[in-house]
Amino acid sequence: MTLTELMETLPYGPAPEAAQPALDWIKAHKGRFQLFIGGRWRSPASQEWFTTINPANNQPLAEVAQASAADVDEAVKAARKAFASWRQTKGHVRARYLYALARQIQKHARLFAVLETLDNGKPIRETRDIDIPLVARHFYYHAGWAQLMESELAGYGPLGVVGQIIPWNFPLLMLAWKIAPALAMGNTVVLKPAEFTPLTALLFAEICQQISLPPGVVNIITGDGKTGAALVEHPGVDKIAFTGSTEVGRLIRKATAGSGKKLSLELGGKSPFVVFEDADLDSAVEGVVDAIWFNQGQVCCAGSRLLVQEGIAEKMYAKLRARMEKLRVGDPLDKAVDIGAIIAPVQLQKIQRLVQKGVEEGAKLWQPSWAVPAEGCFYPPTLFTEVAPSSTIAQEEIFGPVLAALTFRTPEEAVRLANNTRYGLAASIWSEDINLALDVATQIKAGTIWINSTNLFDAASGFGGYRESGFGREGGKEGLWEYVKKTAESKAAKSQKASPPSRKTEAARTAPAVPPIDRTAKLFIGGKQVRPDSGYSKPVYDPDGHLIGEVGLGNRKDIRNAVEAARGALEGWRKTSGHNKAQILYFLAENLSERAEEFARRIAQQTGQDGTAEVEAALEALFTAAAWADKYEGVVHNTPIRNVTLAVPEPIGVMGILCPDDRPLLALARLAATALAMGNTLVVVPSPLAPLTATDFYQVLETSDIPAGTFNIVTGERDELAQTLAEHDDVDALWYAGPQAGWALVEKASAGNMKRTWTLPASGPLPDLDETLRQATQVKNIWVPYGA
Repeated sequence: MTLTELMETLPYGPAPEAAQPALDWIKAHKGRFQLFIGGRWRSPASQEWFTTINPANNQPLAEVAQASAADVDEAVKAARKAFASWRQTKGHVRARYLYALARQIQKHARLFAVLETLDNGKPIRETRDIDIPLVARHFYYHAGWAQLMESELAGYGPLGVVGQIIPWNFPLLMLAWKIAPALAMGNTVVLKPAEFTPLTALLFAEICQQISLPPGVVNIITGDGKTGAALVEHPGVDKIAFTGSTEVGRLIRKATAGSGKKLSLELGGKSPFVVFEDADLDSAVEGVVDAIWFNQGQVCCAGSRLLVQEGIAEKMYAKLRARMEKLRVGDPLDKAVDIGAIIAPVQLQKIQRLVQKGVEEGAKLWQPSWAVPAEGCFYPPTLFTEVAPSSTIAQEEIFGPVLAALTFRTPEEAVRLANNTRYGLAASIWSEDINLALDVATQIKAGTIWINSTNLFDAASGFGGYRESGFGREGGKEGLWEYVKKTAESKAAKSQKASPPSRKTEAARTAPAVPPIDRTAKLFIGGKQVRPDSGYSKPVYDPDGHLIGEVGLGNRKDIRNAVEAARGALEGWRKTSGHNKAQILYFLAENLSERAEEFARRIAQQTGQDGTAEVEAALEALFTAAAWADKYEGVVHNTPIRNVTLAVPEPIGVMGILCPDDRPLLALARLAATALAMGNTLVVVPSPLAPLTATDFYQVLETSDIPAGTFNIVTGERDELAQTLAEHDDVDALWYAGPQAGWALVEKASAGNMKRTWTLPASGPLPDLDETLRQATQVKNIWVPYGA
């Protein structure tokens, strides 16, 4: 071949990375790895082992311990023992340990990269240049938060023992995402790596030993799904952090329901990659390569749905096919390879099955002309065009190098297609019009939006999903809240305890025993008073057992109507400016103030307590909600690239709020009004013991410019209505104040669409405002690169 031919064809020669350092490390352990519990290595109680395989050649790498429930118990005990001292360790000391971990990861970067590629099958370029540097970055970043915790998270402390379950697609990076913030905040950890890819987690355990991390602070237990289930169900675990499929996440939600365990879930995705007609198509094509063929498409946020504006679709497809023809699939240790091996035969078979389903459903299949290696688990980059929005390949997560392309005509249609999925993890938008890109970014329901870029990650930026992609965030300050709890009692809580209202105050003694007019309060749905579907009512008694009124007994149909009204009002209310929301809430407070004495008497009548102080507290809470309506702002994350990463708090959507037994008016003002101020629409079930306050309150709503459907009130049996709200797929979040049995009910029932839940005691001080604001919002991170 002549020099001219070489310059024209630029063929790649093999550029293999040596596997020997990783193989030598495995050999030094005689090919068998134990469990890491309490700072030392121990064999599994069952003496069971499993084999981890190199997916590029289907050859065994090592034998790994299969942890039993007894091993899990030992690991949790070790973590609990270590927590007693670790939580007391100064932030500066924890910071130094995290810094040491980051340094050791950098020192062993080549070994980590090669071992990850052997165990996982992803190209060495990705493990070496992306995964391992990001792992070190997370430990460095969270070392800083450990140092700053005392000043920046004052009043918060660690949760305790955290159980963490990570997937096989980013084995070491997912470990860093979870362990770094947990340790920084003073928690101890029991981590279970994926059965397919345990080796880098075990190497990390050795590094923990090398830096003399206190025994039990980090415990690594290997095993299959039974090991994970034992960890989830262990009563000594205070929090579960899980990354994996939505199906397994749903099982975990049900298993932890009512246990009091904190839970964060980062689940599946079907992310849209939206290309407008003014986009730089060559850049967009390279973006597609990164979006769907990075890590063989085995990425939860992979841009697996290509949405292209109709006028440029064929041109985009032609460029994409030409680029696909140049991609290289092969030995992951070859530095010239673009696409490595699929993790295991079972995953390869799933990809093949779904591709065949796409063909059967009428989509047009295209693959490059070349063949993939016969040995190992490989699959070629695949493009489907003429895909129907409802087809299987447009709706189901394939988790492989398969791209489904659809077309749209207008930005409005693009948004509808982008949101036409049960998931909401990420999206990528390509346009030279930044106004258009940002406008579309605010409308797509996803936790991360990349503009003219894709698959950008950094420790300073939170990552997590909407809808069935899970809840909670990892990374950034927003990720720290997943690993802390309130420890210092707030002034508001102290004031609620300091002067407990006495029963039988003057207001209570002078309140009439029965209402002057026999009136059954109605429900409030869609801005109107309506009778309950059942036609039945529920009696309301005063503390002495006298009948003082009746309220409607709402049922499943009433909840359905209320949710429909809230969903219908959501888009308009979400788009209402913060200033206008504040004005409406101020007006609500003004109208409530005019009826303060009436509400005080009603509270006294139902509770036997002086209602005057509660009315004043409710007015103050309404003013506070109004104040935050235009002030609860996001931040710009300091990610180390030419980029502005906007962390934008957004409303969750339609929320169900089941109020506590006591403080019937204050709960409406503190909980419901704050959620309303953040742009959510509500279905509120009032206090079961004092519901007449809420049925009086809707008369104030009617005169206060609250848009119809924004604030709905359904009275009735709390747990019956709670279950209906929890099971409703059009409810996005549920706050439940009640007994612990009710916590289990709503957490288990909410697993249907993985809605966020927040469980509170049936009585006592209401939660602090900062917690309420966080629970009423979800953070969307929008990445906007800049520079010529």
